[in-house]
Amino acid sequence: MRYQPLNSKFYIENRKKVVGEIELNSLVILTSNSEFPRCGDTTMPFRQNSEMLYLSGIDQEETYLTLAPWHPVPEYREILFIKNPSPEMVVWFGHRLSKEQASQLSGIKTVMFADDFQDTLQNLMCYAQNVYLHLPENPRLRWEPITREHRFAKQLMEEYPLHTYRRLAPILYPMRALKAPEELAALRRACDITTKAFGRAIKAVKPGKYEYEIEAELAYEMLRNGATGHSFAPIVAAGPDTCILHYIKNDKVMKDGDLLLMDFGAEYANYAGDATRTIPVNGRYTPRQKEIYSSVLAIFKETIPLFKPGMNIHKINDFVFRRMEEELVKLGLLKEADIKAQDPAKPLFKKYYMHNTSHFIGLDVHDVGQRDWTFQPGMVLSCEPGIYVAEEGIGVRIETDVVVADNPINLMPDMPVEVEEIEALMN
Repeated sequence: MRYQPLNSKFYIENRKKVVGEIELNSLVILTSNSEFPRCGDTTMPFRQNSEMLYLSGIDQEETYLTLAPWHPVPEYREILFIKNPSPEMVVWFGHRLSKEQASQLSGIKTVMFADDFQDTLQNLMCYAQNVYLHLPENPRLRWEPITREHRFAKQLMEEYPLHTYRRLAPILYPMRALKAPEELAALRRACDITTKAFGRAIKAVKPGKYEYEIEAELAYEMLRNGATGHSFAPIVAAGPDTCILHYIKNDKVMKDGDLLLMDFGAEYANYAGDATRTIPVNGRYTPRQKEIYSSVLAIFKETIPLFKPGMNIHKINDFVFRRMEEELVKLGLLKEADIKAQDPAKPLFKKYYMHNTSHFIGLDVHDVGQRDWTFQPGMVLSCEPGIYVAEEGIGVRIETDVVVADNPINLMPDMPVEVEEIEALMN
């Protein structure tokens, strides 16, 4: 295995917490993600359902997990179903977990092959009144195409229409937002690898190179340090493209005088790092680039200490939005009189700073958690202010990952961020 798995006790405790929240005589069913075909007999790289990972640690396709704590047969109260690692399948696709290995990883004693799922499900459903299923929930995202979870839920409701169905997300998501020590260790490792990747990439940046050459440097350092790769499609944007928030083509030539914005992160043990740095392609910021960079850096430094218990993303945004107006006035991009006369529903700073300052991070780079959730110790979030002046072709964003605590913890303290540090590294 590429990474060190989390201890099975972590998954055992997570399942106990879920069982403690569900109604009497209930059944919980989780299914793995689908494999998506690419062409012929090849598939896209498999990424496991984060809920399945959180409750079992099983990182392979065709997996089911059932929790039936009130079932009269003790062996049926927790069952893991895995793909049958037949000799023929192994020849084509390589190692798959045995029942013994799956049990060791997950801490689940009863392990069956997925071929037995339907017959066993019939038994489990007969003893259940309520069924808890997971469907991805995000108020700002509609899932298209539908997931395997959607298809499974539809099929189950058609076959067993008289059961009462419940949402698992309201139970799981608050749990997932609070990171256990094992998770924080994996996140630290992901962030350490992310820092190393930046250290390699910054030394390769120079005029005349392509953005994708720098993307390759990032990927090389991640993989050689045990990451499974990027935790999301990396942004390596030079010149005017620094003002495109989700630019992922990474196919332009970096020119003398350009800035290069790199938004990237390593994934380790399925946990995500997420960082952004904005550097000068030729190794020296111009006076105007340094001016804008310094404004973003000041807000960045002032915001990290705010990630304390009792805060939330809305409060973080309120602080950053006020500071953004002050810095944009200093930069000559806004006037105080115009700010006082602006429509509150359409603040002027949005022209230069159009995204939020933070999102939750964990098994997903944009992890479960809402902007109004009160911060608690152990939550992990991004801090990423930016200023984007499209008319000048200058976009600057600086980002790190922060653990909520009385003294918030920057998970990437060694990644250079000061102008002098960055210029010294590049020269």
